[in-house]
Amino acid sequence: VYAALIAVINTKLPEVGELILARSILCFRRSYARQDRGMTMAITNFIACLFNQGLCHEILCLQLLTVLLEGDPTDDSVEVAVQFTKVAGMALVENSPAGVHAVMERFRSLLHDGRIGRRVQYKIEELMKIRKNKFKQFPALQEELDLVEREEQITFEMGLDDEDLQKEDHLDVFKFDEDWVQNENDWIEIRREVLGEDSDDEDGSDDDETDDS
Repeated sequence: VYAALIAVINTKLPEVGELILARSILCFRRSYARQDRGMTMAITNFIACLFNQGLCHEILCLQLLTVLLEGDPTDDSVEVAVQFTKVAGMALVENSPAGVHAVMERFRSLLHDGRIGRRVQYKIEELMKIRKNKFKQFPALQEELDLVEREEQITFEMGLDDEDLQKEDHLDVFKFDEDWVQNENDWIEIRREVLGEDSDDEDGSDDDETDDS
């Protein structure tokens, strides 16, 4: 639901979508480095949903899966990769079938190696069945969350190893604005354009809000 909301906002205010995606990538880097399974699972699920909504490129998804599965992965990292593939799998097959094939071959090799736990092996086997069924149990977009036409969506080609990503923490803190009145008036005009509001109605509602306050 949150990804769908961001997708709608992103069509009008792409700076917001870009910031959310950058923060998500930075969050993944931090949680993965700390081996925080819960946070890593949560943020990769969210990135998968952003991909399904068309906000990020499939290269980012394949990079995430490569990091999670490369070398000698842990049970936790494999489980996160399985969940990520379930959520993003249908859209990934459409955008990068060769990439999905390579990822599934990596899962298959891990399954045959026998170095991962039995529980995770079962999850890989379950994923293979889901893939064989073309991820029908995990549609890329639920009908009620398909809110943006594809041609209207703005996709950001951020990579997992981009060095210029900024979290912009200063945006989370209130800062006095000497030009508040002018900037607020500018924002009202932008908001009308974004929401398609009628100027006369909006003026009336602003007066009511002022009286109430």
